[in-house]
Amino acid sequence: MKNFVRFCLRTFFYVFKVRCQFQFDLKKLPKKGVYVSNHVSYLDPVLLFAFLPGNPIFALNGHLYRRRFIRFLMKTADIMEYNPIEPADLKELINKVNDNRLVVIFAEGRITETGGLMKIYEAPGLLADKTQAPIIPIWIEGPQYSYFSKTKDKLPHRPMPKMLITVGAPKPLKLKDELRRQRDHLSNEIYHILTDMQFKITYNPDISIFAQLVKTSKVYSKKGFFFKRPMVIEDINRKPLSYKDLLLRVYLLGKFFKKKAAHFEHVGLLLPNTIAAVATFLGLSAYERVPVMLNFSVGAKNMLSMCRTAQVKFVITSLTFIRTAKMEPVVELLKSSGIEVFYLESLAKKLGIISKLGALLRYKTKRVPHRHGGNRKAAILFTSGSEGAPKAVVLSHANIISNIKQVTTVETINMKDLVFNAMPMFHSFGLTIGTLFPLLEGGRVFLYPSPLHYRVIAELIYELGATILFGTDTFFRGYGRIAHPYDFYNVRFMYAGAEAVKLDTRNLFMEHMGVRIMEAYGVTECAPFVAANNHVYNRFGSIGKIVPGIEYKVEPVPGIEKGGELVVKGPNIMLGYIMPDNPGVLVPLEGGWYHTGDVVEIDEIGYVYIKDRIKRFAKIGGEMVSLNAVQDMVISAYEWMGPDFSYGIVAVPHESKGEQIVLVTNNMQVKQEVLHDYIKNNGMSELFLPRTILYHEKIPAFLTGKTDNVTLKKEVMEELGLNK
Repeated sequence: MKNFVRFCLRTFFYVFKVRCQFQFDLKKLPKKGVYVSNHVSYLDPVLLFAFLPGNPIFALNGHLYRRRFIRFLMKTADIMEYNPIEPADLKELINKVNDNRLVVIFAEGRITETGGLMKIYEAPGLLADKTQAPIIPIWIEGPQYSYFSKTKDKLPHRPMPKMLITVGAPKPLKLKDELRRQRDHLSNEIYHILTDMQFKITYNPDISIFAQLVKTSKVYSKKGFFFKRPMVIEDINRKPLSYKDLLLRVYLLGKFFKKKAAHFEHVGLLLPNTIAAVATFLGLSAYERVPVMLNFSVGAKNMLSMCRTAQVKFVITSLTFIRTAKMEPVVELLKSSGIEVFYLESLAKKLGIISKLGALLRYKTKRVPHRHGGNRKAAILFTSGSEGAPKAVVLSHANIISNIKQVTTVETINMKDLVFNAMPMFHSFGLTIGTLFPLLEGGRVFLYPSPLHYRVIAELIYELGATILFGTDTFFRGYGRIAHPYDFYNVRFMYAGAEAVKLDTRNLFMEHMGVRIMEAYGVTECAPFVAANNHVYNRFGSIGKIVPGIEYKVEPVPGIEKGGELVVKGPNIMLGYIMPDNPGVLVPLEGGWYHTGDVVEIDEIGYVYIKDRIKRFAKIGGEMVSLNAVQDMVISAYEWMGPDFSYGIVAVPHESKGEQIVLVTNNMQVKQEVLHDYIKNNGMSELFLPRTILYHEKIPAFLTGKTDNVTLKKEVMEELGLNK
């Protein structure tokens, strides 16, 4: 009877687009094991009953067990009511598994209300550990969009969406005896097994960015009985657009610039954070023209250098932006160098009714000019130049799409979320995470042109009810010191990267705003996300754990005893560099491995701690001295004066000792004697003492807030007369 009921259920679900796939040979299914699944709807136990082989026991939480329709459909199944924090229930499951049975258990204990993973109980891990049974992971995708889920108003619901059940290969799980909080380790292990599976299932390595946008728009563009279109993107012009509005602009601009630029030609974008910038970027990408994101904060000469490195002959900008930012000299320099400059304002006269009807037709048919992305160029950005001349970083469609999917395993976004993005799009964090992540995952985004307008941004965050913020410690500290405590009332999470989050910044937001800042780590070459904390695992001082899909190793560095250089490999790692001295030529990474240049330590459960940067060392009398450690020492010595002062540390040549340390600050109270006493009282090395102190009103910094050490060193060398 049981087999007949399961056959009927399978047939019914199959008709309604439900599929189940196994990632291993069913002949190798263990006699005893623990099926561990995510939990997205009330349908989940019925789906698993229909498709899972054998005769598993279903351990159902009370909220499922009490549902009459579930008990009716699973009347022939072996089910038991189960409480994940009840020892007696766990003991009963252990006995059943030891009797060579398979058990199905939902790791979260409850149906998700976000669409992604929530808290993971340690019970599934303990069950596997005590019985020596393997974990068999299951990922259910699709029912979260059905009326049987708890994601109302957060995800678009349909009567019977496509559903996919993926059953992974059995994995052994064992407690690490050396760990103090062993149960936390088990729940984290289950969490990472499921997120790894989520990434592999949701990531399509061949899809293009524009094809992914069209795919997302089909799911999220309509809402409610009257098909009211939700607004998904807005800028300071305060004219929000729906997916339809955005796609129409993308088709219009893409078709126009297709005629202006050759196939795969590198086209410069000199635009601030606006809807026009996003539509232009996507329009070029849709028709396989490669956007080159020009950093307009580095000056005219550097922008011209970027154009030459990437062999840009055609730059798209805005006349309003050029006049507002007073960048007329930049335009003149580009034009005098033979680069064509095109103003978006001139499009109004060139796009007639025929062009607009053509865009509407392409939207109605959901035409995707180039569906395949993969390793084709998608964007070119530039390194910050913190270690030398800026290099062009070439990112593919797969790099960007994979990184977005990696971010979704860390934090889930939904239709009610609004990302406030003030990080410029020429920065990979601003492009991939701040802009494309919400658009391609069904969230909303507000674009603001500069992260430096602290008071305006704090007010806008309150007015808009923003729920997600990305930025740096410098910017968050600026917002927090100006904002009213209620301005951040609706913020769900904040992520800081580019520089370490200081304790006073974290405390300011926790005590003043009631918001926890999560620390993340990324680099342009990795598109950029590499590691992050989140609400499930979070340790102050660490950058969290490496995201799914990335292989990593820690290579020894001469002169450094603990830790080593973080080296990573994965689908989000760039195609390669284009070097300033070899324009237009792509230089791929050796073996696909990227050397981050950051010295890290990784603890026994995967938390990554950045200790230093390889290039941020001085070699004094044969000893390696960390410039970051020296900077931390100076900050600590003058911490009592508050966070209003800046401190920059560089190493310059020295006749006898190889190098010497120079401190540059705007704090006139800093004295060598005070620093010497601090070093002596705290048992630090005398090598930490800066031999020269220079007082500057302003220390050069990038738009991300990080100190521009290259420019600072040049200024110091010139001031000390060491350039001769």
